[in-house]
Amino acid sequence: MTGGAVVTGDAAAREGLDVVTFGEALLLLVADRPGPIENAESFVKRTAGAETNVAIGLARLGLGVGWVSRLGGDSMARYLLATMRGEGIDCSHARTCPGTRTGLMFKGRVSLGGPGGHSGQGGRGDPEIEYHRKGSAASQMQPDEIDVPWLTSARHLHATGIFPALSENCLETAQAAMSLMRGAGRTISFDPNLRPMLWPSAERMKEVVNALAVQADWVMPGVEEGRLLTGESTPEGIAAFYRERGVGLVTIKLGPEGAWFDCDAGRGLVAGYPVARVVDTVGAGDGFAVGVISGMLEGLSIEDAVRRGAWIGARAVQVLGDTEGLPTRAQLAEQP
Repeated sequence: MTGGAVVTGDAAAREGLDVVTFGEALLLLVADRPGPIENAESFVKRTAGAETNVAIGLARLGLGVGWVSRLGGDSMARYLLATMRGEGIDCSHARTCPGTRTGLMFKGRVSLGGPGGHSGQGGRGDPEIEYHRKGSAASQMQPDEIDVPWLTSARHLHATGIFPALSENCLETAQAAMSLMRGAGRTISFDPNLRPMLWPSAERMKEVVNALAVQADWVMPGVEEGRLLTGESTPEGIAAFYRERGVGLVTIKLGPEGAWFDCDAGRGLVAGYPVARVVDTVGAGDGFAVGVISGMLEGLSIEDAVRRGAWIGARAVQVLGDTEGLPTRAQLAEQP
């Protein structure tokens, strides 16, 4: 790990980052009231994107993080870049492309007052989401844009199933990045983050996502995603599907029940953390990934890394935006 200091702006473009991720950042507009998005009269501006959520979470914990993307030549891009740089993320490989546009996302608000635990994707009370990303700048990324020495100088690559779903060239870029990091002996984590609307068919989605997953060292599906991708009905069966195909660590997010993990060192259930009030379930799985990845890179035991993921996932569902619940290094000390 590069240490606890946070470097702001593109001065963070240093050698030997801890983690690199490829993905699309979107401008997020969150409705001012519960109910259908069309009934909202004002919106709160935030950042969104699974990969950027993870990048922000890891940077807040003091890891050196690089983010690769394309953005449009618009005010949304300027806002997103300023936010990412302000978090200390190396954005030197995030290109702004005049004549293209940045993706946009609307999110409704839900009102769920009940208590319960939550460690990632629970599938309960998810808010209404509306995407405007087709043809975005990020969807036009190409494999030849990868800076190979910069990428392979990082310790770890975090990948998801969203970026390769944006376009065929994004899929090729994701495949190339994973292949390069495997060839360099680096570790790779993969969160399926299924978005069926981005794929031409469920079969194509399963084929591609599973092919990418088995190239990773750590795979982190939600339980419903795992059932869809593997045809298995239990966390144990889902984990076995990927373990039999060479994945070193599989963690299954079980929502309020916690997370199941399976690796060479053992397997077991990590209980979910209690949640006083669920505000917004979006981003909980990304918070879980932040905990697992940071814990693994810091040398925690696998069980403790998964427990950290469960705790951050529980924090994430108690706030409105995707990243407000992601802790700083000082706040991490509050983990029970």
